[in-house]
Amino acid sequence: MNSLLMAFQFLTTLPLKIKEVNDEKIANSMIFFPVVGLFLGFFLLGVDRLLLIFNFSQVVSNIIIVITLIIITGGMHLDGLSDTADAFLSGKSKEEMLLIMRDSHIGVMGALSLISIILLKTGLLMSLGAASKVNALVLMCVLSRWSAVLSAFLFSYARQDGKAKAFINTINTKILIFSTLLAVLFIFAIWQMQALLVMSVIASWVYLSGKFISKKLGGITGDTLGATIEISEIIVLFLICIR
Repeated sequence: MNSLLMAFQFLTTLPLKIKEVNDEKIANSMIFFPVVGLFLGFFLLGVDRLLLIFNFSQVVSNIIIVITLIIITGGMHLDGLSDTADAFLSGKSKEEMLLIMRDSHIGVMGALSLISIILLKTGLLMSLGAASKVNALVLMCVLSRWSAVLSAFLFSYARQDGKAKAFINTINTKILIFSTLLAVLFIFAIWQMQALLVMSVIASWVYLSGKFISKKLGGITGDTLGATIEISEIIVLFLICIR
């Protein structure tokens, strides 16, 4: 139960304060990342249905859904995306890029990445019908959180220390297998075989992007995991839109 609550504590702004924390428990919490994704997906669906009852337009509803996701996750993954964009588009060396990622200030490229990702999410949600939106919201939240687990398993940590070190250095095969089984169970129940095809695309994205990041940094970081989650959400939405 502690591992499940820790997963919610790490990935959401829910007021949870787990006191007994160690590297093993932190890593085990990744098993439940897809569960957090499932919760987020259905929470967003509930918001969407509530807005429908009050006759909000599709434009307003989708903007509120995107903002709701930002609020409930604390914008954590967006922060990782902006830091990653600032670093990788700086043209600097590995050491300088790692320093840029820890800079609390946002650069032009980071700001543009945030604007782009928010506009893309809103626009892609606008392109979906009511039935497709159910699939989209659940799949994007589940698979994007699972993508972080896969990335943490496949690649090493680029820093000597940091918040993501416990996740990346302690994860093992058992954690990946159980997390993957949960993700498969959830998405298959929503969209059957088509969902598994989407999952395979996300897995390919995680591997290829992780190889590129590792080549540049010597590994991955917490910021790149956040970027992986955000871009995975966009990929899922794109795939559902072109199904």
